[in-house]
Amino acid sequence: MPERIMFVQLKTGHNTDRGPAWISRVRFSKSWQTAYWHGHTLRRGQGMADANFYNVETHEEYWLSGPHRDRADVRYSNVRPQIDDDVREVYEAFLGGAPLPGRHHG
Repeated sequence: MPERIMFVQLKTGHNTDRGPAWISRVRFSKSWQTAYWHGHTLRRGQGMADANFYNVETHEEYWLSGPHRDRADVRYSNVRPQIDDDVREVYEAFLGGAPLPGRHHG
């Protein structure tokens, strides 16, 4: 199962780009249509205003993307993501210029 270090932000219930966010390890199905994160199953969705995945149980909407080296992961706020302990070392190396695992160009 493919696995990536991703920026994840909860969109449901929060103003634009103001929901809690994480830098986390996310596993993806072979088709990349389903993501598994923090015990949640997220499915890729269409037609959502500010999200690209939704929780299959709660229907909460999330934005998942690769983290930005300049930490500009949100567009309209200054929310900083919580960095999961198990990815902290790799993420900090990425911020310093190293590629992320599974991504040859960063």
